[in-house]
Amino acid sequence: MKKNRAVFLDRDGVINKDFGYVHKIEDFYIYDEVFPALKKLQDAGFKLIVITNQSGIGMGYYTEEDFKKVNEYMLKTLKERGINIDKVYYCPHHPEGTVPKYRMKCNCRKPGTEMIERGVKEFNIDTTKSFLIGDKETDIEAGLKMGLKTALVKTGQGINYCKNTKAHYVAENILDAVENFILKENKN
Repeated sequence: MKKNRAVFLDRDGVINKDFGYVHKIEDFYIYDEVFPALKKLQDAGFKLIVITNQSGIGMGYYTEEDFKKVNEYMLKTLKERGINIDKVYYCPHHPEGTVPKYRMKCNCRKPGTEMIERGVKEFNIDTTKSFLIGDKETDIEAGLKMGLKTALVKTGQGINYCKNTKAHYVAENILDAVENFILKENKN
């Protein structure tokens, strides 16, 4: 069976503006360049998988239901533009969380790799032909551990990491990462 290619995407700071613990639809602003970027990836045959740390749940800032409402809004907004996200994985945990059931050290919280591992297994992903786009070094570390090619975007928190990143490519934004890194690497 032929393996699939995927792009693993962090959410806050990559897909949407990161105001810190984004959990309300009225605060969820998708960057304009996300639409053409994801469309190009989809048209090139990549699975689109979102992997997002949502420690605000574990910290008690918002609930899983709040997260799910924003997630549904994101998926609906993208679908209206012809973009299908194959899966969203999220980690609600935090080692110092205030909500007991989420207070733990886990392997799903990036730089842990569990969310990527689940995507690789569920969608039969070839990691050597797949990518990760993130705005934090923890995103990049998780991708590197899994053998993915990585791009750090300067949007969100990325500007704070771009000078000392281990990412394969530093991009202005998601569209730059797609056009000038992923689609070019994909041809090789």
